[in-house]
Amino acid sequence: MNPMIAQIKSLPELVSQVVPAYNENIASTVSQSFCQSFDHLYLMGCGDSHHVSVATQLAFRVLAGIETEALTAMHFARYTADCLIHPEHCLVAGASVSGEVSRTLEGMLLARKAGAQVLALTATPTSRIARAADVVVDTTQPPFQDPEGMVIPGVRSYVANQAGLLLLAIHFGEQRGHIALKEAEGYRQQIHNLADAIEATIEMNEKRVKDLASQWADESEFIFCGSGPGYAAALFSAAKMLEASGDAAIGQDLEEWAHLQYFAKKISTPTFVISGGERDVSRAREVVTAALAIGRRVAVITPAGKGNLFPEAAVQLPFTDGVPEMFQALLTMLPGSIFAAYRAELLSEPYFRAFGGGRSKEGGGGISRIRSSETLGLEYLKEDSYDT
Repeated sequence: MNPMIAQIKSLPELVSQVVPAYNENIASTVSQSFCQSFDHLYLMGCGDSHHVSVATQLAFRVLAGIETEALTAMHFARYTADCLIHPEHCLVAGASVSGEVSRTLEGMLLARKAGAQVLALTATPTSRIARAADVVVDTTQPPFQDPEGMVIPGVRSYVANQAGLLLLAIHFGEQRGHIALKEAEGYRQQIHNLADAIEATIEMNEKRVKDLASQWADESEFIFCGSGPGYAAALFSAAKMLEASGDAAIGQDLEEWAHLQYFAKKISTPTFVISGGERDVSRAREVVTAALAIGRRVAVITPAGKGNLFPEAAVQLPFTDGVPEMFQALLTMLPGSIFAAYRAELLSEPYFRAFGGGRSKEGGGGISRIRSSETLGLEYLKEDSYDT
């Protein structure tokens, strides 16, 4: 089986496994007093961890009633940390699977320097990012056997981290009194039920997306558009294209597409429009109409029961109905991820360009130095008894 597709097909079981474990970890490590100690939340990370932050921003606002900003780690570390207003009332949550990404670590350390509280969401609880935090949410995943020696574009880690942040949002809301215990339990069950929704979405899309990859094999650039949690899915889908097939791919906000990509010279560029069928639907319909009018190849990713909202779109990639928009980014990223997996297979393109052409696996990418970049604030890293 295509190794990236194998990861994607493992997601329902992954969600079923991690949700109970993460609930237990969050309940035991994130106290009520901690949950009530801040009124402004910054979510930050790099790459997929930034996309997870964007995906869950709405959930923190709705479920926890907290003013929440999702920023790239660079933006937070170098342009926000030293400008925090009332840092003693701020929580900075840094997400990193490895726990060793330099810029995320830097953001957390500079947040500590400013006087903010810091939380780490990581699958490596002995990492430097964990050491930089006041509280650590452990998002360790069950092992999964990828082909030996092969690095697969991360799908499992994205889903696991997103589930962890959504459960944290529910916990914050419950402990702060923003939602009642019964409501919180209902939302937790909805997160658990996403395992079935993911499985159904994969089943609805695998064949049609594989066929679409063949139909659009002559293209070399791809656009994914969405807003709110859908923007996170657009960013993540474009990232999987870059990692899997190496094609030029952009994740763009729906409104920004109309201001920018609308004027791109290449006529047939495949444009995936992601709509939750709720807050974004009026603008999504207009963007679909505009994209088709200028000759773009358009695919719409929307709830299965709302495809009639986009009658002009010949290509529709449905996801499971009935999922609140604030949880949909766990579903709306699936068609794009499947497309990336099958396009790489179609082109016989090695993932991550096999780390050739001056690249290296060392430190997560070699000369890009994502884990060895010069890091500010290391004097605020807590000492511990184990080696790093």
